[in-house]
Amino acid sequence: MNTLRHGASMLTDWRAAAGRFEAEIAKAVLGQDRAIRLVTIAIFARGHVMLEGDVGVGKTTLLRAVARALGGAYERVEGTVDMMPTDLIYHTYLAEDGRPRIEPGPVLARAEDLSVFFFNEINRARPQVHALLLRLMAERSVTAFNREYRFPNLQVFADRNRVEREETFELPAAARDRFLMEIGMEAPRDAQARRSLVFDPRFHDTDRLVGEVAEGVLDHAGIGGIAAAIQHAIQASPEIESYVLALWEALVRPGEAGIRLPGIDMAALVQGGASPRGVAFLVRAARVRAWLEGRDWLVPEDVRAIFPEVMAHRVFLEPVYEMRRATIVPDLCRAVFETVPAP
Repeated sequence: MNTLRHGASMLTDWRAAAGRFEAEIAKAVLGQDRAIRLVTIAIFARGHVMLEGDVGVGKTTLLRAVARALGGAYERVEGTVDMMPTDLIYHTYLAEDGRPRIEPGPVLARAEDLSVFFFNEINRARPQVHALLLRLMAERSVTAFNREYRFPNLQVFADRNRVEREETFELPAAARDRFLMEIGMEAPRDAQARRSLVFDPRFHDTDRLVGEVAEGVLDHAGIGGIAAAIQHAIQASPEIESYVLALWEALVRPGEAGIRLPGIDMAALVQGGASPRGVAFLVRAARVRAWLEGRDWLVPEDVRAIFPEVMAHRVFLEPVYEMRRATIVPDLCRAVFETVPAP
């Protein structure tokens, strides 16, 4: 009984810390409450995050603020068309004596204390770089200099803008599937938030803005343990389990579920994706959402609240529809919710 009380108290304390974490991020990123909540869910679900949006909406500012409040070692790289996989592991240079030197690159520079690895404009990097990143994300380890480096606390955050297409490379399906969430960011719609972003000088100095975020609000080394505790503490009823499986079935086989979208052959829409791993990630994220809301059981809204960000990028369409996925997949997700009755 004492152990149960201690566990409940620990979860309560961490939930309060998560609230402070979100409040600190909100100091630097105005009008993005949903994105902040989704990133918080991803952190406690131990998942990697992709941010996508137009230029200048605050993607980089959000991730810099997250890294500061999360604590631990932080490294950042800029995606470029000439980047090679080895650039992540080491870099070479000529020392003052004229001899070549090798030093650890951004992945190894902070060794196993690395907490946040931020890949800016990831779609500018070549597929060879994505392949190395895939192992880092999937196994939280890399092999270099005849040894294996492990990063138990690592979370990868990446961003890309959806405007520029020249000199960019689409991430392969396997790499996209390793991101727990793909979160879209847009400029805030609230009039007062828009006014502040444009006219308040405080939001014009990004470095100072991020510097106002408290450091190490969360104990990054303890997140793995609390993440596991959350998964065991939040229960799913048989009805919720059936609901999740029904959503999954409707998403993968929309035609058989009776879903119809205008001008689309539903039997030939979905090529694949939405694997068991993806649905397991959905449940992990939903449990974290329930915990943040102060419950120890799942409700349908926990699943619905994170469904598009967790599942949409895992659905692979037939090539004839792929160019229109930005409109088709959101419509498909909405139709799935409308078709599958909630318990």
